[in-house]
Amino acid sequence: MSNSWQSKVRSDFPILSTKVYNRPLVYFDNAATTQKPKQVIQAITDYYEKENCNIHRGVHYLSVKATEAYEDTRSVIRDFIHARHSHEIIFTRGTTESINLVADSFGKKFLSEGDEVIISVMEHHSNFVPWQQMCLERKATLRFIPLLEDGSLDIPGFCELITEKTRLVALTHISNVLGTINPVKEIIAVAHQHGIPVLIDGAQAVAHSAVDVQELDADFYCFSGHKMYAPMGIGVLYGKEHWLEELPPYQMGGEMIRDVYFTHTTFNELPFKFEAGTPNVEGAMGLHAAIRYLREIGMDRIEACEQELLDYATRHLLGIGGLKIFGTAPHKASLISFLLDTIHPYDAGMIIDKMGVAVRTGHHCAMPLMEYLKIPGTIRASFAFYNTKEEVDRLVEAVEKAKEMLL
Repeated sequence: MSNSWQSKVRSDFPILSTKVYNRPLVYFDNAATTQKPKQVIQAITDYYEKENCNIHRGVHYLSVKATEAYEDTRSVIRDFIHARHSHEIIFTRGTTESINLVADSFGKKFLSEGDEVIISVMEHHSNFVPWQQMCLERKATLRFIPLLEDGSLDIPGFCELITEKTRLVALTHISNVLGTINPVKEIIAVAHQHGIPVLIDGAQAVAHSAVDVQELDADFYCFSGHKMYAPMGIGVLYGKEHWLEELPPYQMGGEMIRDVYFTHTTFNELPFKFEAGTPNVEGAMGLHAAIRYLREIGMDRIEACEQELLDYATRHLLGIGGLKIFGTAPHKASLISFLLDTIHPYDAGMIIDKMGVAVRTGHHCAMPLMEYLKIPGTIRASFAFYNTKEEVDRLVEAVEKAKEMLL
């Protein structure tokens, strides 16, 4: 990345000029949420200043303008992930609600006692607990794809889990702890050979590389706006048309109805069947702006930049004695989870923070994975294209300081 291009990009993010503890902020918590460029912030301001109105429910000027902008965002998302139809794009509050929608609707219609659902041991709680609870409710069995030593999925082990009782596979595209990029296309192909649908948690993927849901052949693909430079509280569920037609509504209320009578209700067509209530229009405007921003930079450029940062950070962190990285798969996204000797991650994290470097510590909403790895948690540094090698040097300095103080 050239210095001039990097300076331009960083100037788009106002928060990056913040100082913490009298030091310039180094923000390495991008896997939790990304910072927002001024283009996204301005899009939200413009909506409230010029178009604020509820959508789909009015014929006056503001309602029509807001509705057009909202539905245009749906079309932009369709193009961004290469879906076939705009009505396959369902707006949600985020990845968590998207997965809960499928778990609830799919589970109630298609899961029975004795059936099985396959997930992996690396799943975020958002793609773990909904399936766990639905299986408990339906008296089905939850089965887990094991890991190899480097944090890759055991693909032969996955194939052995498939039986005539398997009803669905739910899997993260990229692990939020290990950084492993899972071979989801291969896994989907194997599942489809057995007639099994697949849900992909794409929360950690869509901001880092191009996603084509038709090429993957995913039945469901879920992601959140706030992890891709858009506002919090907006997300997407992509679902193949025939599956969305099959599933019953998740929530009841306005907009998702066609007709309501005293004795019964008929439901709306896609995508509105799954979008009950007043939507997050400002979030959609911000998501539209974020996608436009990512496209202007280019997903290939973003992926290359972040890979360069990952390689640089991995090399320099491994130069610290006693530091162990968890997740060394050959195909990784731009995050590093590590522990430092016998130091508890919270203790190290506090010192790293005082050095002006924001990292995440703990179990990262993946407690079963921590149990599987037999560790209390990790320190996680996650990178975005606006980060720099100089900031990585600051991280290394902070980790060395934590080691000096705590050992």
